[in-house]
Amino acid sequence: MSDAEIIPIGTGGRPGRGMGRDKPSAAARSLANGAKPRAPRAAAEPPGKPAVGPAAEPAAGPAPETPRAGATTKDREPLDGIPVADWLAAIESGAREVFGPDWERRLAELLAFLRRRLEGEYLVDDFGFDRELTERLFLAMVRPLAEKWFRIEVRGIENIPAEGGALVVSNHSGTIPVDSLMTMVAVHDHAGRNLRPLGADLVFRLPVVAGLARRMGATLACQADAERMLNGGELVGVWPEGFKGIGKPFSERYKLQRFGRGGFVSAALRTGVPIVPLSVVGAEEIYPIVGNLSTLARLLNLPYLPITPFFPLLGPLGLVPLPSKWLMEFGEPIRTDTFGELEAEDPMLVFEVTDQVRETIQQTLFKLLRERNSVFG
Repeated sequence: MSDAEIIPIGTGGRPGRGMGRDKPSAAARSLANGAKPRAPRAAAEPPGKPAVGPAAEPAAGPAPETPRAGATTKDREPLDGIPVADWLAAIESGAREVFGPDWERRLAELLAFLRRRLEGEYLVDDFGFDRELTERLFLAMVRPLAEKWFRIEVRGIENIPAEGGALVVSNHSGTIPVDSLMTMVAVHDHAGRNLRPLGADLVFRLPVVAGLARRMGATLACQADAERMLNGGELVGVWPEGFKGIGKPFSERYKLQRFGRGGFVSAALRTGVPIVPLSVVGAEEIYPIVGNLSTLARLLNLPYLPITPFFPLLGPLGLVPLPSKWLMEFGEPIRTDTFGELEAEDPMLVFEVTDQVRETIQQTLFKLLRERNSVFG
């Protein structure tokens, strides 16, 4: 039997690897190169037992910093190097950017407003109107749309009475009632009064919209509520065209639809308040209606379901209104205090006053269209 070849363990069957003598260890190679041998490492002491000998002596240098209670290395690294003054300066700069130069006063007012809302210290009238919430939140949210996007130009604001009841009657357009919100902002900012809109019954059937409409001062477009507000000295807004106005096709833009049965005129005659005609140019172009999904609208119990050049083709992006230029002109008030209560029941008188208001608005629309340089100019 011939001598067997010895293969070192750990070579995987290949001579010259692992712990074999053919390959020196790393320590042997280091000594062969002239390096001094390293002292053996001391054995680890069991926990709780102090080390004995030179290894127990502390290294020279400053004592390590004691970490704060509950602090971690991740918490200390980026924050401890930033002075407190820099943080305060950053907070002040951000507040000045949001609230303006008088940021301290406005921030204090905002905090006081939030405290009152949380504690329930606010008032609403019999119709659910929340004046503070409307002025500080709702109107503030839509004001940039009126000033920066539509660039509304308001004329004839002096025709709105400074106090007492009055009825603002306007044309209606825009696919969705954006014009009513813009009118509320314009009246509040230029005349200093809150416009109380009369809304259709569909508005008050929607779960979320109904509550918001009530908080903003809207009420159902019925003669009884209108007379209560007018007798209470409120400035009431009405859009007699209704859904026929905002849902008409783009080819019929700025052509007034029928003004209903003249219920708003009866309310004005009964209460003796002036009627202020309002003509709005620009709202027709924000969502040009080129079609109507009438069958689907009936299934959804909606008056119409519009098709615009961008909706539903672009989805939610198609809901962004086009930035048309708006003109609003308040006409001279039409007096009703010269009529008696019995004359308010005369259908011919109601028809004549209704036709007078409608014709005034229509002629003003034509005038504003001639004066407007371009749709977006």
